[in-house]
Amino acid sequence: MDLVLSTDTVPDHEKLAYWRDAVGRALVPVSVVPRAAGPLHGRITGGRLGSLRVAAVESDAQRISRTTAHTGGSDPCVAVHVQTAGRATLLQDGRRVTAGPGDMMVYDTARPYTLDFPERFVGRVVQLPRRALDVPDEHLRDITATPITATAGLGAILTPFLATLVGEAHSCPPAVAGRLASSAVDLFTTLVAERSRAGIADTAREQLVLRIRDHIDRHLGNPDLAPETVAAAHHISVRYLHRLFEDEGITVARLIQRRRLQECARELARGGGAALAVSAIAQRWGFVNPAHFSRVFRGAYGHSPREWRRLRTSGALPGTGCDGAAPTAARPPRPAEADRPRAA
Repeated sequence: MDLVLSTDTVPDHEKLAYWRDAVGRALVPVSVVPRAAGPLHGRITGGRLGSLRVAAVESDAQRISRTTAHTGGSDPCVAVHVQTAGRATLLQDGRRVTAGPGDMMVYDTARPYTLDFPERFVGRVVQLPRRALDVPDEHLRDITATPITATAGLGAILTPFLATLVGEAHSCPPAVAGRLASSAVDLFTTLVAERSRAGIADTAREQLVLRIRDHIDRHLGNPDLAPETVAAAHHISVRYLHRLFEDEGITVARLIQRRRLQECARELARGGGAALAVSAIAQRWGFVNPAHFSRVFRGAYGHSPREWRRLRTSGALPGTGCDGAAPTAARPPRPAEADRPRAA
C-alpha cells in the first residue's frame, strides 16, 4: 500500500473534513456525517493493484453518501466492500442490505448510494473499473445492494480472496499485481453471472471454461498439471472447478489425460527418421511413467504406442481421434471384442 491516511495527528476540529477528503482520495468523493458526538477517528490504507484500487478502512460510526453531485468527475467503477468488523447497511437502486463480519456488498459508484455504519467498523474495499467488466448495466443492477455471504456459491471464493488481496497488495510485484487484478475481474464477472436473473450466466460460465481449457492445453507438458493446480491458477476451489465441468461430459482429470494422449498420437503419427522415441514423446506431454502411458494409450486407441505408430505410418490404420476428436470414437474393435459372440 502506498497511501496511509489517518486522523490521529489531525486537530479534533479538522478531523471530519480531513476524513471526508481522505475517503475521496483513497476511493471516491462522498459526504460524511458522524453518527456520534465528538471528533471522528479513522484510518485508510490504500493503493493500486494493477487496474484495481484497493483500501483497508477502519473508522468510527458514520453515514457516507454519494449523490449525483459527486459522480461527474471520476471514472465509473464497481466497488466490492468486504465487512471485517462491525455492521453496515447499503442502500442503492431501491434496495437495502445489511452486512456483518464476513459479508460482502456491491455498489456502483456511477449512481447514488448510501453506506450507514452504526458502530465502529473495519472493511476492505476493492474498486473494479467499469470498463474492465464485460457485463451489461442491467446485470450489475441485479447484484448491487443484495446479500452476498462467504458461506455459499462464488461468494465463498471471492470474499476471502478480495480480503486477502487488499491486505497483501503492497507486497505484489507489478507483473503479479496485474494477474491478480485480472483474476479478480474474472471472478467478479462470474459472480455477476451466477446471481444474474438473465441469460448472461451461461456466457460467463462458458468463458471461464474456455479459459480453463486453454490453460490445460498450454500446460500439458507439465507433469504436475492436475485439477488442483488448474483450480489454483484460476483462484477457484477444486469443488467449483468440478461444478463448472459437470455439463462438459468429462472430468478435468480425464480431459487432461485425453488431451495428452491426442498430442502424443499426433507426434507418433508423423514417423520418419527423425521421429522421437515413444518414451520421449510421452515425457514431452506430461507422462512420467512409460508403463502407465502405454497402458492408457492402448485403452484409448486399441494398440500399444509402438504398434499404433507402425500401423499409422504404414497406412494400415486410417486417421482416427488422434487428430482432435475423442480417440475412442473411431477406434476399431479389439480382436477379443470382434470375436466375442453377439446376442441374436
